Amino acid sequence: MERNHIIGILLIIAVLFLWNQYFFQPEMQEQLRKKQNQDSLSQLTKPKPEEAPVNQGNPIANTDTVKALNDTAIQIPTKEVILENELIKLKFSSKGARILEATIKNHYKIHVGADSVEQKLPLSLLEDVKNEYDIRLKTEVGELSTKNLNFEINQADPSQIRFTAQVNTGGSIVISYRLLPSEYQLEYSIRTENLKLKEDLVIHWENYLDKLERNTDYEKYASTVYFKEKEENPDYCSCRNDDKIETNNKRVQWVSHSNQFFNSSLISENGFSKGRYETVLLEPNSNDLKKLVTDVSIPAMEVDQKEAKMTWYIGPNDFKRLKSFNIELEDIISYGWSIFGSINRYAIRPLFVFLSNFIGNKGFIILLMTFVVKLLVFPLAYKMLHSQAKMTALKPEIEKVRNKHKDDMQKQQMETMKMYNEFGVNPLGGCFPLLLQMPIWIALYRFFPATIEFRQESFLWAADLTSFDEFIHLSFNLPLFGNTLSLFAFLWMISTLIF
Repeated sequence: MERNHIIGILLIIAVLFLWNQYFFQPEMQEQLRKKQNQDSLSQLTKPKPEEAPVNQGNPIANTDTVKALNDTAIQIPTKEVILENELIKLKFSSKGARILEATIKNHYKIHVGADSVEQKLPLSLLEDVKNEYDIRLKTEVGELSTKNLNFEINQADPSQIRFTAQVNTGGSIVISYRLLPSEYQLEYSIRTENLKLKEDLVIHWENYLDKLERNTDYEKYASTVYFKEKEENPDYCSCRNDDKIETNNKRVQWVSHSNQFFNSSLISENGFSKGRYETVLLEPNSNDLKKLVTDVSIPAMEVDQKEAKMTWYIGPNDFKRLKSFNIELEDIISYGWSIFGSINRYAIRPLFVFLSNFIGNKGFIILLMTFVVKLLVFPLAYKMLHSQAKMTALKPEIEKVRNKHKDDMQKQQMETMKMYNEFGVNPLGGCFPLLLQMPIWIALYRFFPATIEFRQESFLWAADLTSFDEFIHLSFNLPLFGNTLSLFAFLWMISTLIF
């Protein structure tokens, strides 16, 4: 075997090794870790034979002491109050002192009617009536659940609210919010007074994600619970299956319930002491996209007579805004993990930002980005095509060698390799450049559907550049085709064949 062939084979092996180390192996380890978490959770939740049946409803609603604690302030009427700036409108309820709805201004969700006519509707997060946000506390005289409490409202100015619930044991719970100007950020704090907490405070958050995009299938697979432990990379529950993950070892900096382009994230100043996260897939005909569940804990000493400070971010998955937190919150944008995410964040996105300074039309930016990437990988493509052309030109000669020595395979191989060496042909020269290009093109393919700047931007016949274009919509389904024709996909196929 010639030296060039040996070098080519070694390079192919090196590429496959690196691919395995930085993509397939981490993915396999991630799946194994998630399976172990699920197994651990199933063991923890499995009822023991000697234990009495556990109440499946509210775990704090069946004792007289608990009822007395949670019925405090029952005479206070439920009220709603608004905090608002030019970007977001937040509606709060005095029942539970929680956010009822967050309307994101200047953004719209798409509703497609039975007649396939699209409507743009106001876009709101956290608005589902099935949602639950409950702060659970265990005291020396019983348990408290804020979802059962009516809070008094004190609004010092239009940008902030303080909710206070007096407990009949003499203690109180104080929850405060302050909306920052021209931001999607909401300062948030919890303080207890004279409650004598026995255990860590627990925040229980159930969130039914709404369908916001044209392509709900893609939106579903880009939506899940993300979280980040201190000194660790951000992690997430599976996007395609039901999943549960539990963290107990390190402080959790933040947790995020994310759609394809919008998220509701809770960021702790000191970190949550532990957490449990769950993604639940819903039926295809459901009005909701997914159900996300989070339980995070705050140490009792951090809320007793002092404020546990946090920040809500409720808004778009804007890379620049999320990155400004300096806690890797931008990783909730589904640019991909491993090599794909790195290419998108550190190469393709800077190229997009640079071109956006000169070009306003997002369709032209896509064309120009594709052209630039094509130029950058052209040396690899040229080398691949050049090698393929040589192989094609030598094919008749190789056939002659095979016919001449058809009874001697060793002689065939020797003569063939001699011919390759004489004309400078590497049999693997067409594969190696292709392998090097693949991560770049896969990353670029993932970039556009994950970048909110392309959301609901039109170009030619395409209504939304983050989804496929529906050039023709059929009234029936074709096998392996569906009921729509994407003209961009068709043109890509034709141009690829021509090239």
